Parts: sequence; structure tokens; C-alpha cells
Amino acid sequence: MKFFNSLKLSFLGMAIISVSFAVNAQSISEYRAKHRNLIAKQTNVKDKIKVEEAQNYARDLYGDKDVTSNSSDIYEEGWNSGSVNPYNSSNIPSSKNIDVSKYAMPVKHRMITSHFGYRKQFGRMHKGTDLKANIGDTIYAAFTGKVRLTKFERNGYGFYVIVRHDNGLETIYGHLSKFLVKEGQYVKYGTPIALSGNTGRSTGPHLHFETRYMGVAINPEKIFDFVNGHTHRDHYVFNKNSSDNAGNNNQQAAKSSKRSSRRR
Repeated sequence: MKFFNSLKLSFLGMAIISVSFAVNAQSISEYRAKHRNLIAKQTNVKDKIKVEEAQNYARDLYGDKDVTSNSSDIYEEGWNSGSVNPYNSSNIPSSKNIDVSKYAMPVKHRMITSHFGYRKQFGRMHKGTDLKANIGDTIYAAFTGKVRLTKFERNGYGFYVIVRHDNGLETIYGHLSKFLVKEGQYVKYGTPIALSGNTGRSTGPHLHFETRYMGVAINPEKIFDFVNGHTHRDHYVFNKNSSDNAGNNNQQAAKSSKRSSRRR
């Protein structure tokens, strides 16, 4: 009787061991499967993080511009003309609301050495604002956009950079000593683009700074408060017939000059 009881206990023990082994084997198999799935998910997450990091880096580099979209038409018209004003045959709108809320001052100095406007002694328009700058001072992109020209003009701007911006403006930086960017390069506002100098038709080191909309030179002082280092407001309203523009200012100056001559 004891023998049969011992035998039963042996069979029972073996059955328990078999079941335990099967459960453990199943547990190990399930664990391995879950582990493989977890690794696969982690790989996808890792790849996703890399993509997100790249997108975030691009957004930080280029501002709020949609980095996945194609270049806007704004960077097509007259892009390869090679001229300061590539919009000669364009239909310029009578008015345009321009976003200037995200900006950088083009140079650290805040002193204006020569204002925008008609220069009677030279009989021509001064289409920009001259700002104090020493040779080698860093010049910064005023708004986010793409570099259209880096060029030299002996009897005018000297070495100069033109940047076309997302907001529709173009800015010109003249009398430079060195370029820090290349044509076609996309730059965020505040990006160093050049070093100031005394090249071209210049009487001393300074930055000649212009703001243009579709080729029309706008008085930079109507957009920027250079003394206090900010824009006057978040939006500038361009008016084709405004005296803020070089063409209209020039015409008014010429009319004034004729009236003065008649009085004599």
C-alpha cells in the first residue's frame, strides 16, 4: 500500500513538473515575443524622434516658415535678373499690409548718419538710411528670407547684399567689406550676413540700408525706430502713392525745385 502511495506521489510530482515546465516555456516564449514587439516599437519611436528633432531644428533655424513646403512664388519673380530692381515690368499693388513683427536691427549702432530723401546738392534721391558702422562690424538680416544677390558695384553700393524676405520686402546692405552668406542661402532674421566697410561710393565707413517693396524704395525710418532699436509697429502698410517712397519723394522734390526756380 505504501508502495502504491509513493508511486502516485511520484507520478503527481512528475505531472506538476511537466505542467510547470510547459508554463515556464510558454512564459519564456511570450516574454520573447513581447520583447521583440517592444524593441520594434522602440525603433519606430526612435525614428520618429529623429524626424521630429530634425523638423524642430529646421523650424528653429528658419523661423515659422513651413519647412516641408515648396518655395513660394515670392522667390521666383525676377530672382535671376541680377539687378537691384528686378520688378521693372511688374504690376505693383496700390497698397500692401506687410508683417514686420519679427525683425532684427541690421547693425548694433543706432546712430543715423544720413537720412532717406532727395539730396539737392547731388540732384538725386538717397534711397536708404545710412547707419553708423565701423569697418568689420557685423551686419544682420533684418527679416527672415533668402539671399538674392551678393555683388560688387564700384561707383555705387560697393560690396552689397540683397535679401528677399518672406514678408515681400527686399533689404539692401551696402558698402560692405566681406560677405558671410551666399546667394540662395535662406537666413533667419538676426543672422550675420556681412561685415561693414567703406567700399564703393562712400565717404567713410557706414552701412547703407534700404527697404524695398517690389522695387519701390521705402524710407527705412518709417518701418524702423533705429534710435530705440525696434519697428514702429507689427505691420507696415505700403502705399504706392505715399511720399515715404523714393519715386514719389523724388517727383515732389523736383516740383519743389522748379517752383523755387520760378520764384527767382
